[in-house]
Amino acid sequence: MILAANPTDTNKLRLDEEVREIQAAHRKARNREEIEITSEWAVRVDDLRSALLYHKPNIVHFCGLGAGDNGLVLENQFGQKQFVNSESLAGLFKLFNKDVECAVLNAC
Repeated sequence: MILAANPTDTNKLRLDEEVREIQAAHRKARNREEIEITSEWAVRVDDLRSALLYHKPNIVHFCGLGAGDNGLVLENQFGQKQFVNSESLAGLFKLFNKDVECAVLNAC
C-alpha cells in the first residue's frame, strides 16, 4: 500500500513520479500477480488507521515530507500540513504488526 501526502502549504513534490516508478518496477517483477498495489492520496492522520484496517497491507510505503523531530507531514481537513510524530506512528504500526511486515518512510 502506498500512502502519499503533499499538503497545500508545503512545496510541491513529484509523488506521482515516485508512484510511477514503483508501478514500473512492479510490472517487471517476477510473480507480480502475487502483489497488489493500492494507494491512498492526500492522507490525513485519521486515514492511517482506517487504511491499514481496510487494505491489511504487508508492505506500507509512505511518500511525502518529513519534519525531523515533528515526524511525518500529513494533511488536515483543509489540506494543510499536520504532523504525526514518530512515537504515534510506531504505536500504530505495533497495532498492525501481524499484517505489516515492512514500512518504508520515504520523506524528505
